[in-house]
Amino acid sequence: MNPNPTQKVVTRYAPSPTGFTHVGGVRTALYAWLYARKHGGTFILRIEDTDKKREVVGAIEHVVESLHWLGLDWDEGVDVGGPHAPYKQSERLASYKKYAQVLIEKGCAYPDPYTEEEVAVFRQDAETEKHPFLYREHRPETFGVWDGTRPLRFKVPEIKRYTWHDLVRGELSAGEEALDDFILIKSDGYPTYNFAHIIDDFEMDVTHIMRGQEFISSMPIYLSLYEALGIERPHFATVPPIMAMDGKKKLGKRDGAKDVLDYRREGYLPEAMLNFLAFIGWNPGDEREVLSAAEIIEAFSFEHMHSAGAKFNEEKLLWFNHEHIKRLSDEAFFERLTAYMNTLGPILAYLPSISGLLKERSRTLAEAVQAIADGEFSFLEETIETPSQDLLLKGAKTDVATAKKHLEVVRGILENQDLTLFSAEQVKELIFPYATEQGRSAVLWPLRVALTGKEKSPDPFTVAELLGKEKTLTRIASALAVL
Repeated sequence: MNPNPTQKVVTRYAPSPTGFTHVGGVRTALYAWLYARKHGGTFILRIEDTDKKREVVGAIEHVVESLHWLGLDWDEGVDVGGPHAPYKQSERLASYKKYAQVLIEKGCAYPDPYTEEEVAVFRQDAETEKHPFLYREHRPETFGVWDGTRPLRFKVPEIKRYTWHDLVRGELSAGEEALDDFILIKSDGYPTYNFAHIIDDFEMDVTHIMRGQEFISSMPIYLSLYEALGIERPHFATVPPIMAMDGKKKLGKRDGAKDVLDYRREGYLPEAMLNFLAFIGWNPGDEREVLSAAEIIEAFSFEHMHSAGAKFNEEKLLWFNHEHIKRLSDEAFFERLTAYMNTLGPILAYLPSISGLLKERSRTLAEAVQAIADGEFSFLEETIETPSQDLLLKGAKTDVATAKKHLEVVRGILENQDLTLFSAEQVKELIFPYATEQGRSAVLWPLRVALTGKEKSPDPFTVAELLGKEKTLTRIASALAVL
């Protein structure tokens, strides 16, 4: 629940444009979006682009495209604007300098008097003496005037133990060893993450922050900075890490942390990916698994979020995807499939007639496309090559005369029935009792091969429906001529 029901919820996702958008980042964005939507709040997309050396061209556009694909929208952000614009940190430098000046005037910030080489020596000395390096132990007695040419450091006002409440993990605390004089603004004029995100969150009225457990160790310096600025701290929620399948380490690129849009290219549905990601570390508190975005929003709460890491299981993702595919109507699946195939090749003329069958058999859109590319449904072409006698008998486990007799009986059954729809159910109802009596493989194998010309294909009843009565009888006749 919202810890303060009278306070409007504002959450944010604030990625750095340093590469592709991976599942861990998107899962954090999803939780922030879900919480804002659950409480009728505001969701902000902010870009933290102060590390210009690592920035990748096109990364911001990639973030936007990835979130849009998953169906996540934002009320304020880089491409939509809003009352707290701009939403790129590189365009908010004046704001950081303003708050830096506040800290300077309070005696809580000072220009770094040391070179990088001198700091490196301090670090080496600490390592030699086998104790943690703390910059504050080398803090000068007096400070010069900050002119922007040197880094500006935060002077920790008080060395003490901090305690805070985490919406997922409960009460947390960290001691003096976590507090140090960190850099607020670098010599290039850009702020560090530790400073900028606090200013941005304050100015954008962010009330709830979702982030990974790697930030817990930095919480004391954040809390010290909130106090120095006189800023009310927001609510914190530490989301569980996404683990590799071995469960021993956090998921990384080597373990399958792919570009989120790779899953789109592989034929996954966005609603399935959203459902899957939501369940990596959270559940609705009941036995449900396959949920729409609206259902997840309604059920979402921190009470059912895990604190331990959750494994990234692509087999489970495939299961979710197949379940969401099956939820689609045949018409909706056809639309999704044709849109996907438009990027891969021409649409086959008979695709509408098999979209329902593909929907039931395919775990991803890519699998459906592959089935078509492999010729699994080429039996729907106007003519096929008549199968050989060997193929007709291969799985029938019977002789030529018996196989021929069974095909003749099946042809007679179908010829003598006035089937209005010639549906798979009707065909099965007529033929299956005979096949059960005579031996299913002996009857159904040659029938299926006669209709498709293939060793592997859908069941003969489904094939018969797709072909229609006339073509079904014609192909049985062609196979009889071979036997």
